[in-house]
Amino acid sequence: MQKILVVDDVELNRELLRYILEEEYTIETAADGKEAIQKLQESREETGAVLLDLQMPDMDGFAVISELKERGWMQSFPVLVISGEYTIDVENRCLELGVSDFIHKPFGTSVVRNRIRNAMELFSTRKKLERKVEEQAEALREQNEIIRRHTEKLRQKKSFNRLMMEYRSVIMEVETRLKVLNEEFSQEYNRNPFEAIESRLKTPESIFEKLDRKGYPVTLESIRENLTDVAGLRVICSFPDDIYRLAELLTKQDDIIIIREKDYIKNPKPNGYRSLHFILSVPIFLSNEKKYMNAEVQFRTIAMDFWASLEHKLKYKKNVGSADEIVAMLKDCADSIEALDYQMQEIRNKIDRSRQ
Repeated sequence: MQKILVVDDVELNRELLRYILEEEYTIETAADGKEAIQKLQESREETGAVLLDLQMPDMDGFAVISELKERGWMQSFPVLVISGEYTIDVENRCLELGVSDFIHKPFGTSVVRNRIRNAMELFSTRKKLERKVEEQAEALREQNEIIRRHTEKLRQKKSFNRLMMEYRSVIMEVETRLKVLNEEFSQEYNRNPFEAIESRLKTPESIFEKLDRKGYPVTLESIRENLTDVAGLRVICSFPDDIYRLAELLTKQDDIIIIREKDYIKNPKPNGYRSLHFILSVPIFLSNEKKYMNAEVQFRTIAMDFWASLEHKLKYKKNVGSADEIVAMLKDCADSIEALDYQMQEIRNKIDRSRQ
């Protein structure tokens, strides 16, 4: 049976609690705070709970709680206050100090048993969860250390650094072609088809993690063959028709090959995500060769990009309250954004027609 320490300066209270609990637990008693600390020092590991009176001479219940906190013992067992105090301030103070529950005097047999049982079960469950979280955190730390070691090795390889140079080159190549189209539009139509280009090169850590997660070997050839998003560009346009016009002009260039296309504008994801995605094979021109490299290119309107940024924060933010409600609100926003994009496009078209 688990051991319970009853701390109360009134012998009658100690014996009454012993009588109520001795069928289920081994009962240890202490007549004051100092004796309680001494007994816990001797048998803390075997103690399942502490029932603690607040009003005691020399060392009262609050002093005992402070001592338990200072020694770190409050993490070992639940502490339940046994007291005739009924004021909210006293209860709040105890709960803020880490007390698990209150048992008010005079004692009721079923109340005492149930409160102690519930407090011990909740405490045990919390400890198990904490251990599980710590185990997962340790596993994550070990995984991150493995990733760190492997990526450090990658960084030190000249061949890997050259590969990253080639991916940076394909980003520059696609950016240049888009900027040329933008300049042409500016001259021919007195407007620009896109507002901004954002680019990113996948980090060695992300490359290793993705290869490992998908079960691919961590080699240069594996990176080339299995990862299509090492080099990524996001093109932010003002209107939906600019997206399709610009994408068509880029992908129809005779030396660009479309590996994959996904249109999440005409066919949005269930959560409302909208964007036009391409995996392109684009030539880069090195000192001694022409080489094709893959690049992921996404086209979005300003509103689509703002929505995706907010959804990304929800996806990777832990412990978000009302997550289901936020997801539903984001879906509504996505529908509104779609309508707004096309309304704004129609307004622009009317303005353009009025100038002709």
